[in-house]
Amino acid sequence: MLTRHEANTRGRDFFVGDLHGQYCLLQEALQGVDFSTTEDRLFCVGDLIDRGADSLDCLKLAFMPWFHAVCGNHEDLAWNAFCDGEGSSAWELWMINGGGWVIDSGVNETRRILQAALSQLPLAREVAIDGRKFGMVHAEPPIDWLRIEEADRDSLIWGRSRIQQSDETPVVGVDAVVVGHTIVERPLTLGNVHYLDTGAFSTGRLTLVDAKELLRW
Repeated sequence: MLTRHEANTRGRDFFVGDLHGQYCLLQEALQGVDFSTTEDRLFCVGDLIDRGADSLDCLKLAFMPWFHAVCGNHEDLAWNAFCDGEGSSAWELWMINGGGWVIDSGVNETRRILQAALSQLPLAREVAIDGRKFGMVHAEPPIDWLRIEEADRDSLIWGRSRIQQSDETPVVGVDAVVVGHTIVERPLTLGNVHYLDTGAFSTGRLTLVDAKELLRW
């Protein structure tokens, strides 16, 4: 459910929005900030896969020691599809929502890598940064971060009620929460919740932000 990270005493911390198979965009963004894989850390809000041809490469990032993501609804869609099998309604739902890349990547190979990657993709992460506590989930945090481990799983990876209602009520028990899932034209903050999914697969805009910059937001 939750993975906690102590402060990074060697380098910087960055947050990035939904990848959706945009591996090259991510590499360009990392080069743009001189990202160091030995000192810096990258926290991703999930949805590594689907809609982009390089989804398998993005999924493999889950095994990199400098990369830390949460499970998104598209990882959930994919696993449900594999569990129910080709031809099932879950499989068709995945295909409709951008899972077609699996045909070129190989069904059996993708299933193997996804199953292993899911063990590296908790539903939530908590990161210590400059004496502050950052939370990260894919879609919607609970109103009290201290109860994150009791939160509804579907809300964490599918929820949109906060952004649909423009709810600016701060999440208590945490200084800031970073999420993705809902595409926004530019990074959006509601209360202390930061939305970073700028639709990389359709807009070509992948939001990568230094955690210390989020503190200023």
